[in-house]
Amino acid sequence: QAEPPEEAVLRFTMAGTVVMMCGLPGAMGHEVSQACIRRGFTLAPVALTGAGMPPNCEVVEGSTKVTVKLVGSDTRDAQRQALQDLKKAHGDKLVAIDFTHPTAVNPNAELYAEVGVTFVMGTTGGDRDALMKVTQDSGVYAVIAPNMGKQIVALQATMERMANDFPGAFSGYKLEVTESHQKTKADTSGTAKALVKSFQGMGVDYGVDQIKMLRDDASQKAFGVPEEYSQGHAFHTYTLTSSDGSVQFQFQHNVCGRRTYGEGVADAVEFIAAKCAQKGAKKVFNMIDILEAGKMK
Repeated sequence: QAEPPEEAVLRFTMAGTVVMMCGLPGAMGHEVSQACIRRGFTLAPVALTGAGMPPNCEVVEGSTKVTVKLVGSDTRDAQRQALQDLKKAHGDKLVAIDFTHPTAVNPNAELYAEVGVTFVMGTTGGDRDALMKVTQDSGVYAVIAPNMGKQIVALQATMERMANDFPGAFSGYKLEVTESHQKTKADTSGTAKALVKSFQGMGVDYGVDQIKMLRDDASQKAFGVPEEYSQGHAFHTYTLTSSDGSVQFQFQHNVCGRRTYGEGVADAVEFIAAKCAQKGAKKVFNMIDILEAGKMK
């Protein structure tokens, strides 16, 4: 039986995909790199990072070891040159993955757009409107998403649909949102912000500036975070209470470690590499698009 054309394109595309892991030597950079190696992608030997980082780092997954040269944000021209060199060598097979820092979101996206590199933006924060504009205006293919966890993405999509289908469903309710992440996460969770927007659509009067962020050990322990995952977790609780206090709804998702996110990023790389190979008209996607396409493993 003949292989479906779209599957043949995907198989061919994946065979030569090269990922540039921007965000090493951070823990998420290592987790994503390892997931991509397991998926059969090639890890590029150079990547963008922040200022003051070491000149290189080693990524190990099973028997595979890759030494990656790190080009800091304090050498902007060198970062541009690194992207240009990889783009010249690998063309549309190159996908940049970004898990850096909120302050790097827009400068890095501008570089990817300028050089014409397909990218997956997992870093939260920055000016999101400017990020979308520079990406769309450049014509590059990209996945931009605040969360890469499959089930959490599904919850996020469900809440968006609730807001669209049942506006005002929680009018008059009080919302409390608490999110806990490792100390190195500088900004408020993008997922929490997205869910708050959905709750606003359901009639709740609550701003993203009211989200309670936990970043210290004592608060996280009291919130139920296991001590061994203090350096890598995502615990969120959303509590809705009626005006008279007689009714309460609670949504909660607790993630220990980073592996589920790494696998989600690998899904995103597969998806956007295939879209780039197919030269589709739509070029900018989020994780909900990938979930709806049935392309998350």
